[in-house]
Amino acid sequence: MKIDSTAASPASAYASDEARWRAVQGRDAAADGLFYYSVRTTGVYCRPSCGARTALRANVAFHASCAAAESAGFRACLRCKPDRAPLAERQAQAVAEACRIIDAQGEAPDLDAVAQAVGMSRFHFQRVFKACAGVTPKAYAAARRADRVRAALATGGSVTDALYAAGFRSSSRFYAGSEAMLGMAPARFKAGGAGEEIRFAVGACSLGAILVAATERGICAVLMGDDPELLVRDLQGRFSKARLIGADGAFEQTVAQVIGLVEAPRIGLDLPLDVRGTAFQQRVWAALRAIPAGETVSYTELARRIGAPAAVRAVAGACAANPVAVAIPCHRVVRHDGGLSGYRWGVERKALLLARET
Repeated sequence: MKIDSTAASPASAYASDEARWRAVQGRDAAADGLFYYSVRTTGVYCRPSCGARTALRANVAFHASCAAAESAGFRACLRCKPDRAPLAERQAQAVAEACRIIDAQGEAPDLDAVAQAVGMSRFHFQRVFKACAGVTPKAYAAARRADRVRAALATGGSVTDALYAAGFRSSSRFYAGSEAMLGMAPARFKAGGAGEEIRFAVGACSLGAILVAATERGICAVLMGDDPELLVRDLQGRFSKARLIGADGAFEQTVAQVIGLVEAPRIGLDLPLDVRGTAFQQRVWAALRAIPAGETVSYTELARRIGAPAAVRAVAGACAANPVAVAIPCHRVVRHDGGLSGYRWGVERKALLLARET
């Protein structure tokens, strides 16, 4: 059967009826929007990815647009809703609206009410939100409250004023989670991290200069570059109010271990890390550490592994925010075609690290 003569030509990948039929049989979501198909016996038209039972080929015709299918006398399928925006787009719009509602509420939001506002059941809303945003609605709301606390403390307000302004209904609940939320005690955060002691040292490795820094809890930064002075400035910018202490001989052993990891990534690093980030970033970083040396994954696959297949861009952002090069091996994430994408410490360094793992 021929495509409607009144419609625009579909993408070249689906230029023939044979290619379109294969797409329908495989429920190929990549073909959605490029063409539609109708079923003579049911009188409906669908997207190629429609989950309905596949019709007999003899009853199927192809159309380049919804208008063309409707002009031919077919009505939109109630299952795949081809006359509406794609499901993923509709879900992304619903999640964006939910985020706006949560952001606008000063107190902890009523998630049942938010789900109802975007036209979903609570269970479905939780699942869709996590798939699109990478975190649950509750975790997102908590992160937004944390942002409001940080902003309030940064303006010089009292801790008490900040916690109530951010939506916490009791000081006990706030202080119970404040260390994890802020990375330090609220009073210390209010002072810009004053009192935090960070030991650091700058060394040299085959990839250039390397800076290693650690708190009493573990390594908090591994930075690489060409200019040691710029690495120190970077560290100072990250911990502007902390007390930076030049490393002693004992810490030089830690630096040597990190350099050893750079030179031979397969040896691994058996040192504690003190990396502070959002709940989503922590999930991505944990998944990165689970990738064995010598293997690579795509950003799409990494998003799937953390249970957030729609959050590919957020996953890439978490990789870029990784504060400990090599120790959290974000260099093992590549484009879907295997190509090397951007790397915070330089694509050439990424290529060398991967080469050493083969």
